[in-house]
Amino acid sequence: MEIDFSKNNDGLVPVIIQDYKTRKVLMLGYMNYEAYNKTVDTKKVTFYSRTKKRLWTKGEESGHYLNLVSIKNDCDKDTLLIEVSPVGPTCHKGTGTCWAEENDANYGFLSNLEDIISDRIATADSKKSYVASLLANGINKVAQKVGEEAVEVVIEAKDNDEELFLNESADLLFHYLILLHAKGYKLQDVVDVLEKRQK
Repeated sequence: MEIDFSKNNDGLVPVIIQDYKTRKVLMLGYMNYEAYNKTVDTKKVTFYSRTKKRLWTKGEESGHYLNLVSIKNDCDKDTLLIEVSPVGPTCHKGTGTCWAEENDANYGFLSNLEDIISDRIATADSKKSYVASLLANGINKVAQKVGEEAVEVVIEAKDNDEELFLNESADLLFHYLILLHAKGYKLQDVVDVLEKRQK
């Protein structure tokens, strides 16, 4: 990999550290040529510490290593994106990231939708909220609704109305998220099962 360590007078390039599973940015560090080579050789991310003035392998004291998964160079060849499998929290203050966040997976809009469903169930009036009213009718009603939506997806899959197929698919996913919540689970629990099946 061609990396331009000469662009800065100090011979360092910035390194963005990202969890390969959760996709969260965990921290920012710096590498020189030696730190890069040690990272590649040991498969544990090593930085050049600007304060200690030496190579520093993340986790060398705490045991919270950043196990190397992949390294990507940016278009200017002077910034690295390193995907890792972290052991424990990344920040020395004990949080998952150096921005005081936990290193939880986030599925963007779907995670936001899960939060909205949780909020509606917890706070909304069942006479005004569809989600709350569905849950008020019990788990059997929720499960039945998921079954109905699944059948509608199958029916629409056989036709050529793509818009209707996508709308029914959205209805199925929405009601499935409600069912997951009703059973005390989240999308992440399903992802965990799928990851265990992956070979």
